[in-house]
Amino acid sequence: MGGFIRAEVRVDGIVQGVGFRPFVHREATRLGLRGLVGNDERGVVIEVEGASAAVAEFVETVRHRPPPLATVDRVTSRRIPVTGEHGFRIAPSTGTGHGRALISPDVATCDDCLRELFDPADRRYGYPFINCTACGPRFTIVRESPYDRARTTMASFAMCAACASEYHDPASRRFHAQPVCCAACGPRLRLVYADREAPSGAHPDAFSGTGPHAPGGADGDAADGAGRDGSGGPGGDPVEQAAHLLRRGAVLAVKGIGGYHLAVRADSEDAVQTLRARKRREERPFAVMVPDLETARALCHIDAREERLLTDARRPIVLLRRRPGGIPAHDAGSRLDIAETPRIAETGIAEGPGIADAVAPGDRYLGVMLPYSPAHHLLLARFPQPIVLTSGNVSDEPIAYVDATALERLSGIADAFLLHDRPIHVRADDSVVRVVRGRELPVRRSRGHVPRPSRLAREARRPVLGCGAELKHTFCLAEGRHAFVSHHIGDLENYETLRSFTGGVRHFERLFGIRPELVAHDLHPEYLSTKYAREREDAEPVGVQHHHAHIASCLADNGAAGPVIGVAFDGLGYGLDGTLWGGEFLVAGLTGFRRAGHLAAVPMPGGAAAIRQPWRMAAAYLAGTGAARGLGVRDRNAARWDAVVAMAAKGVNAPLTSSAGRLFDAVAALTTGRDTVTYEGQAAVELERIADPDERRAYPCRILDGPEPPLADSTILGTAHASTRINREISDATNDSAPEFPRARSATTSATTTAAITAMAAADAGGAAFVVPGHDLVRAVLDDLAAGVEAPLVSARFHNGVARIIVEGCARVREHTGLSVVALSGGVFQNALLLERAAAWLEERGFTVLTHTRVPPNDGGISLGQVAVAAARDRFHEDRPAPGPLAR
Repeated sequence: MGGFIRAEVRVDGIVQGVGFRPFVHREATRLGLRGLVGNDERGVVIEVEGASAAVAEFVETVRHRPPPLATVDRVTSRRIPVTGEHGFRIAPSTGTGHGRALISPDVATCDDCLRELFDPADRRYGYPFINCTACGPRFTIVRESPYDRARTTMASFAMCAACASEYHDPASRRFHAQPVCCAACGPRLRLVYADREAPSGAHPDAFSGTGPHAPGGADGDAADGAGRDGSGGPGGDPVEQAAHLLRRGAVLAVKGIGGYHLAVRADSEDAVQTLRARKRREERPFAVMVPDLETARALCHIDAREERLLTDARRPIVLLRRRPGGIPAHDAGSRLDIAETPRIAETGIAEGPGIADAVAPGDRYLGVMLPYSPAHHLLLARFPQPIVLTSGNVSDEPIAYVDATALERLSGIADAFLLHDRPIHVRADDSVVRVVRGRELPVRRSRGHVPRPSRLAREARRPVLGCGAELKHTFCLAEGRHAFVSHHIGDLENYETLRSFTGGVRHFERLFGIRPELVAHDLHPEYLSTKYAREREDAEPVGVQHHHAHIASCLADNGAAGPVIGVAFDGLGYGLDGTLWGGEFLVAGLTGFRRAGHLAAVPMPGGAAAIRQPWRMAAAYLAGTGAARGLGVRDRNAARWDAVVAMAAKGVNAPLTSSAGRLFDAVAALTTGRDTVTYEGQAAVELERIADPDERRAYPCRILDGPEPPLADSTILGTAHASTRINREISDATNDSAPEFPRARSATTSATTTAAITAMAAADAGGAAFVVPGHDLVRAVLDDLAAGVEAPLVSARFHNGVARIIVEGCARVREHTGLSVVALSGGVFQNALLLERAAAWLEERGFTVLTHTRVPPNDGGISLGQVAVAAARDRFHEDRPAPGPLAR
């Protein structure tokens, strides 16, 4: 036994469900090592025995060259007694099912499986559940850890002899692939009509006249059931039947990896409008799935980074710039607010090939994804053109994922269901991303990303649950350095989403073996997430201000702890002074923050009604000025205008808000005629989409010292508070060139500076050092509209004006604090134009800019910020009994 050693090697990270044990088996065999590998509740444990040099090489290979889907966080090893055993084996997993092992996200079908899927000579030819160690469902089928077939929803499918042989063959790609199956032993597809199951082998003509929504043949199909391509009926193949129904304009419910989708052909105006009417989704853009990258390129401009995202194993929806085509542009708004009609000037954006206008009306961008499951590939091979693929739900409900629930709730929407008998354990919507400044910006983080953990800058002393906010809800469970942000839950406003939230928390606690001792929540007392947190008796509640959580989320996303200058622009969040914040400049670390400045507060007449009706925010900004006379927005809402203005003036049902989102709403109502919205953020989205990207002029806006200015006409007309105007007033809108800013001195955060920041933070958190009157921007918008300036230029100048406010506000904070790192967070920073301009101009002024790349800047990232704050405060008070407001 001379020269032989035996070592126990433990590997932590995402090492289950990614082919790690087969990889270890191959490497150990290659190096002539003996021993075993197995899963447990923490990760992978290995015992290797052999020559010391071979053992050392093995450990280095595991540490630095793991399988492509694995993420190795830590490798530790220790010497153990030599046993003299022969061979290398995969040992049964150990554990109780309540562990800390990291689970892989779901992975798109790999190229090897795709080749087999379409190879007539392969035994899995055309099988819609083909998978291997490099691809397939993971998170959505796991019930417990460690990750083994018996703990997934594949447990009820016993492997046939052929699959079992592959499963136990070290040379096979399916060696210990837990969901391995084939047509002889695995799940099966079937097609079910909305009112009955189609008989085996039934011709799709049986669809005609059956169910509540039998289509009338949107593409002119004859009643004999011939497809658009002239082929005859598809017989009993459920995929061909489904493709045939799509050809005829039917609405198809498709059970996917993480839930049900609703699909229609994307080139049919009638089919898309039918889907909108049944789903009660009036105007929000739909995403499309296309058969291949070439089709995506025909529809949209795609750069190298966007192509990588489209083809990535995570397969998100990517927001892409549409190509202009030969179809007349959609008229999505007005040229001038003063005009009679509330329509926008032509944007020059056409449908492009194969996309009905109703898919994304008037939008310069299109959400595009490639197939990511074998069933998707098969369906689009039979129907090789873009299809709308949207979450299977009625608006405001979570995505359906349980068969019985889907059949009940979607039967009023779908004409037929393409479903299967493999249960989904956890729902997961498609993730949505866009590329800004060459970097990925998440809009919705779910399938393909979850449950991959974020890494906290410092270890949490006690386990923490972050309960999130209300809109775009997620939760986050953290222990040590790992923070597990959940899948997208939805808007936490009803019983179904609340049940999804509480059930998800229980599943994460069980899956990762974490019992939170702290539960962080928003300060808004009426959020369902806040009430849930306060009702938990097994954990200590920690309130975290909404915008502090936004900045902390950005810090955690970047592995930073602060302090930084935080710019948190969003729709609204509960402020420390009882008003609704949303246009904030903060001096912030993880343990505390100070409000250094903000947009001037204005009333929200009607409260939540002002969110649904942006014209009310226009009325609030114009109140008392006399500037509303002759405006289209006033004429269109004449019956209620005076009452709403009076409501704002008296402060009756008109809470004050400093929200940047509401400022965007007001300008959108003036510029685009968007008086009401049908989905959250619609007015601001449309305002961004019409902006001329080549325009560099910016509207001027003052930055005022001290208390907030009055909301009288003098403020909007720019005649008051001249004495408090800063000496670096933002340049006016006549500058044709790119903005030039005076260079500020660079500064580092010395101990003296940190002490100064600490002293500032000890002051009243509600007191602001400066106020930005958004009224200045509104006045400039009105002046340009009155002068006949077109809406795209008005929108661009407004965006540039907001970007300049951000730069000058941060420069002002830097002068007082010496801080030169800026974190940009909040839903407003989903706006690519604003984010690009603000970040670039900040960098020109010598700032380091932190933005989101792993979690969304919107409220989907709030839960991570809550966890980061609660953990930092807990650690701070443990380490330093004397309380302090900021973490360095």
